[in-house]
Amino acid sequence: MQFIFFQVLFKRIKAIKFFLKDKEVPKRKKIIIVLGIIYLVLPVDLIPPVLFPIAWMDDAVLWIFIIWYLKDELDKYWLGEEPVDPKKKYHGKKIIDDVNFDIEKEKEHS
Repeated sequence: MQFIFFQVLFKRIKAIKFFLKDKEVPKRKKIIIVLGIIYLVLPVDLIPPVLFPIAWMDDAVLWIFIIWYLKDELDKYWLGEEPVDPKKKYHGKKIIDDVNFDIEKEKEHS
């Protein structure tokens, strides 16, 4: 129960990949994540790396803010069940899309 925060955090981090691939997400939100990744990779930091345990604080605070800011959008990519690809699940079987049908109840003969 006490680790739920970390589970949600890791699921949101994993959702970033799918978030960036979605074409419906506004570019400004994608740019926020890309700039956060660039800041994480660049050797330039607000807190110099000489102060080892504290040096990661600026990166951590930045990413906590990014994940908090985009939490509602990121949650769309991991809440609920994962989509099933019918081609993988039903390999070798014919799949017919967009078929509408009605089931009629049989009339009883008297």
